[in-house]
Amino acid sequence: MAEALQIDSGDDRVVATLARPEVRNAIDQDMIDLIHELCADLETRPRTLILIGSGGVFASGADIAQLRARRAADARRGINTHAFERVRALPMPVIAAVDGYALGGGAELAYAADLRIGTPRVKIGNPETGLGIIAAAGATWRLPQIVGDARAAELLLTGRILDADEALAWGLLSSLHEPDELLAAAHAIADRIAANDPLATRHTKTALAAAADAHPALELELQAELFESPEKERRMTAFLERRKG
Repeated sequence: MAEALQIDSGDDRVVATLARPEVRNAIDQDMIDLIHELCADLETRPRTLILIGSGGVFASGADIAQLRARRAADARRGINTHAFERVRALPMPVIAAVDGYALGGGAELAYAADLRIGTPRVKIGNPETGLGIIAAAGATWRLPQIVGDARAAELLLTGRILDADEALAWGLLSSLHEPDELLAAAHAIADRIAANDPLATRHTKTALAAAADAHPALELELQAELFESPEKERRMTAFLERRKG
C-alpha cells in the first residue's frame, strides 16, 4: 500500500505529495505521522519544502470518519495542530502549491506554509462550523495574519469557500498557475531561495515569525551574526567585483 505522503528529496529541497487521492487527500492519522517524520528530517537537515497534492486536489480536509470518532481528550492532544505547528516552524521556507480543494485541515496545512501559490481551480476555506466543530489547527490565529481580522472572521464564521481569484485578491495566494505548471512554479520559487545564503534565509524566516515585541532587537542580533559570516564577505566581494567589471 502506497504511503499517504510521497517524498522526493533533493540537496536543497524536498517535495512532499499528499497522496490519498481516493479520498481527495483527506488528512488522517497516518499522514500526520508521516508529516512528523518529514519534519524530523528537515529539522536535522534544513531544506526548502514544497507541499503539493495528488489528483488535482491539495487536501479536502481532515479525515471525517476519524474526526467523528474523536472526543475531548483527542481535541486536547492537538493531533493536527502540533503537526502543522512543526511545519510552520521548519528552519527553511515552506511552499504550498495548491490545486483544487484545500478545505478545513487542508486549508490549515496551507496556512502553515510561508508561501502559497495556486491554480485557477482552487477552492479554499474552512467549513468546520457546519460540521459542529471549529477550525482548531491554526486557522483562527494564522488566517488573520494572512488576510486580516475582518476577512478571517467572515471566512471562519460563515464557512465561505473562496475561489482562486478571490484567494489571490485577498492575499491568501500570491500567484496562479495552470495545473500542469504548478509544480514547476513552486520549483522556480525554490530555485530563487536556493540562490541565496541559507543562513540569511533562515534568519529572515525567524524574524518574520517572531512576535511583534521581539522587534527590532531580534533583527539586530540576527544581523550581527550574519555580519561576521564568511558567506556575507564572499557574496558582497563577488557583487563588488561584478560591478567593477
